[in-house]
Amino acid sequence: MWAKLSADMVAPKERFDWYNEVVASSLVPVSLTSDQSADFRCAASVLDLGAAQVSAHTYGQLHSRRTSALIRRSDPEQFQLGLMVRGGMWMSQHGGGDALVGPGDMILWDTSKQWQAATRAGDATIEAVILQMPRGALPLRAGRVDGLFGRRIGGESGMGAVLARFMSSLRSHGAECEPQELRGLGSVAVDLAAAVLAQRVDAYGELPAEARARALRERIDAFIEHNLGDPALAPGLIAAAHGISVRALHLLFRDQPHSVAATVRRRRLERCRSDLARPELAARSVHDIAARWCFSSAPVFSRSFREAYGISPSEFRREAARVPGR
Repeated sequence: MWAKLSADMVAPKERFDWYNEVVASSLVPVSLTSDQSADFRCAASVLDLGAAQVSAHTYGQLHSRRTSALIRRSDPEQFQLGLMVRGGMWMSQHGGGDALVGPGDMILWDTSKQWQAATRAGDATIEAVILQMPRGALPLRAGRVDGLFGRRIGGESGMGAVLARFMSSLRSHGAECEPQELRGLGSVAVDLAAAVLAQRVDAYGELPAEARARALRERIDAFIEHNLGDPALAPGLIAAAHGISVRALHLLFRDQPHSVAATVRRRRLERCRSDLARPELAARSVHDIAARWCFSSAPVFSRSFREAYGISPSEFRREAARVPGR
């Protein structure tokens, strides 16, 4: 679960120093300065994924520097990949490039190299999720991604969007996972990061087959989630959209808890269940909600819903309406 590091019990005038210590312990020692240090607003939390670590940070205006002296003092020898959730920042990594990143963008840095970073002017609050990976965890040759340090990595499409979505979901739902599940998510996080970085340096073919398969499954998973309302969503369409055969698609999901078709059906049932509990949709019939998520047959939908949740759709809706705040 997330280990939350709260500044609520820290006096306002001490919060900036407190956050400096949090960054040093959860990420890496840096030199921080801020015009708002007298009343600094901040929060942080850390999630251990075994093969990797994720930390979520909320903070105000600041400037950070990672100097050679700080590197000599402490270096975990990590690649750290930041996803901007709110606000923006500028960064320059020694040996790489300079970039300005905003919401939805990512940026990579190496803890063994000097850097400078600053929040974007005018942004009062910054929110970021940071994935921390040992350099040796990436299945790429040494030096392969050096040219990406301090450069914007888009999270708006393709594998970049899949990775950004995955990091955001860890922030939202990581606390719901058991330790064994978190370790599995750590492996997925490293594989997705490796796939994104390898694509950027034209080295995707260098990744181990297992890492490529896991990254492709995550991309397919995101495609399914985005297209649940399409009646044509089926194994043939999914396979064609990803340039593989239907047989290869089924093989990809062979060791997963659900087949491709079962995954689509389960996700659609989840959407129906969510809509049935929404007060603003109370005037819509059960059949309309089922049809919205591509269940054209009312008997088939009712049977599938009962098999999944042990209750009929109508009974579930009545129970949900009786729960305050639901």
